[in-house]
Amino acid sequence: MTYMFGFINLNKPRGLTSHNCISKIRRLLNLKKVGHGGTLDPLATGVLPIAVGKATRLLQFLPEQKAYRARIRFGVTTTTDDLEGEVLTTKSTTHLSREAIVAALEQFQGEIEQIPPVYSAIKKNGQKMYELARKGIEVKVPPRIVTIDSIEVIDFILGDFLEVDVAISCGSGTYIRAIARDLGQTLGVGGTLANLVRTKSCGMSLDSSLSLEQLEAKLRQNQSIFIEPAQALAHLPAIILNSHEAHKWLQGQTVPIVIDEVQAGSTLEGGSTLHSQNLSLSNQKYYRTHDRENNHFLGISIISQDTNIAKGGLPCTLAKPKIVCINVRE
Repeated sequence: MTYMFGFINLNKPRGLTSHNCISKIRRLLNLKKVGHGGTLDPLATGVLPIAVGKATRLLQFLPEQKAYRARIRFGVTTTTDDLEGEVLTTKSTTHLSREAIVAALEQFQGEIEQIPPVYSAIKKNGQKMYELARKGIEVKVPPRIVTIDSIEVIDFILGDFLEVDVAISCGSGTYIRAIARDLGQTLGVGGTLANLVRTKSCGMSLDSSLSLEQLEAKLRQNQSIFIEPAQALAHLPAIILNSHEAHKWLQGQTVPIVIDEVQAGSTLEGGSTLHSQNLSLSNQKYYRTHDRENNHFLGISIISQDTNIAKGGLPCTLAKPKIVCINVRE
């Protein structure tokens, strides 16, 4: 049997939970070790990054930036902040203008404080909040700071209630349902999320995603469905080890290295010194690690700083944390 290892850019269908998708892929691959890189609500569609085999250990190192195309319905509030919940209030939206909505969106850019929906997978005392909410237990949801890089109107839809499509680029942990709710509240009419498509997540884009049906067809035809870890982690600087260094690394030993500064996307040879001015060592935590002779991706390294500063560079050791080491040759 071919060893299953890598990432899948899945286009999640409407109506399935993220866990449902994991279960389906486990059955398709006949493999238990499958995980995902960020939950999507059942009504949402779009990019759901999937990790297979030992690549599940690498999910935490993928890019965090996400992008969405969301439809917000004004004049309606619900228990879940989307159309899946029970309607709480309705108001007329005939007076709302494009200019008022665009102006209100300015409050939702940059670092903002956001209160996640009551119906969310955030845990409170070991229980998911949506489980508590379904039992009728009142839970105070703590606010969080999230980053929204951009949010802009792309379309208006007239109907019984005014709807607007927005494009959102944001950091991890942002709830789009909360944006819909809070934007409607800012405008005085209430709002709820009517539709959501995730267009980008963990460095994967919607235009290159695969449906469950496409995955199944590719597997029947013995075609590759995986994104290689080295490609998915291309945003990280690389460390290239010779065969002797790679052997030591895979055994959990440290490999000496000397560096001043390292640039994201650059390459650092074992035992060498790299000078760059763009990204300081203190800001760069993780490095993808390769074997030069065999061109194998080995895993993730961290650089630990020595307390003694030597002339010509900063002495460091290349340390392999066991929890994140990946040996694809097994």
